[in-house]
Amino acid sequence: MTKTGFFWGEKCFWHSGGNYAGNLPVGGLVQPLAAGGLPENPETKRRLKNLMDVTGLTGALHAQTAPEATREMLSRVHPAAFLDEFKRVSDAGGGELGLRTPFGHGGYEIASLSAGLSVAALEAVLKGNLDNAYALSRPPGHHCLPEYPNGFCLLANLAIAIRHAQATGLAKRLVVLDWDVHHGNGTEAIFIEDPDVLTISLHQERNYPTDTGDADVRGEGAGQGANMNIPLPPGAGHATYLEAMERLVIPAIRAHEPEVIVIACGYDAALIDPLSCMLATADTFRQMTRMVMDLAEDLCGGRLMMAHEGGYSEVYVPFCGHAVLEEMSGAEIHAPDPLAETFAARQPSNHMVAVFSDLITDLRDFFDVK
Repeated sequence: MTKTGFFWGEKCFWHSGGNYAGNLPVGGLVQPLAAGGLPENPETKRRLKNLMDVTGLTGALHAQTAPEATREMLSRVHPAAFLDEFKRVSDAGGGELGLRTPFGHGGYEIASLSAGLSVAALEAVLKGNLDNAYALSRPPGHHCLPEYPNGFCLLANLAIAIRHAQATGLAKRLVVLDWDVHHGNGTEAIFIEDPDVLTISLHQERNYPTDTGDADVRGEGAGQGANMNIPLPPGAGHATYLEAMERLVIPAIRAHEPEVIVIACGYDAALIDPLSCMLATADTFRQMTRMVMDLAEDLCGGRLMMAHEGGYSEVYVPFCGHAVLEEMSGAEIHAPDPLAETFAARQPSNHMVAVFSDLITDLRDFFDVK
């Protein structure tokens, strides 16, 4: 069986924040929720870990925690003024520095732990201690800009891990594949001029942020051509995700020839997620994982690392995550998808799949994918 690491920390479940009802601040006509707060709450990730414990999958993995990312690690991505202010507000009881990124007392340390899980997971894979690894990071990171947290993300977890790997000589050329349903604007911005880091974002068009994620953003300066945005229309579904992977993502990664593949693994493209209109299933994530694993085996000795990003269905995220980790590890421990039959019946018609396929053909021509 594959030697798969699972990096997690109990304190990541303790991250908490402000007075929201969904994405809206409470006040005026916006009423508090009984079990309220942001959609980004601990239960999706906690319930994934719980499901893994109950099925026995946790015991089949190399489960471990990691130290907080150090100031030196954080400073490779985030300026000192931002880190100082984050720490000051955190120590004073918490607050909010960006857009929809509230945090409580100790939020700085919890976010540093979240980043540290990603750092340790990537480092272990690159050093050969693990074949692949998964970081159950919370708060997430792919929307965080160097000086501005947003979209529930307080620190740029994967970018911090990648810059650490580059700075310590563990890797130079990497790929970040982001299949979270929202555009990975933070990761894009951080690596926009870096030709060694290919960033690919497979997302729902104009979901979040509404002003980023267009296909014509291909990189800047020396990084021109090293950024690929694949905006999919709402309702694209299982078959379209797999087609986009096969015809766009896999050829682009193969051409880049990375030393390791890194995935920003959000599950919010799932059919019943409250923050998207896509129709992916647990099997979608399982099959995308298998495709990337096979590619990593061909290109970079199987080196693959994932960090958990979004996904806001407390019921369904655990089954999606379990499917991904089953595939990563090769474990014969399964958690059957209880909604598989229902979700299969709700996929787009053959006519719509053909329409979406034409869109992928247009993108393939635009990107000049070989």
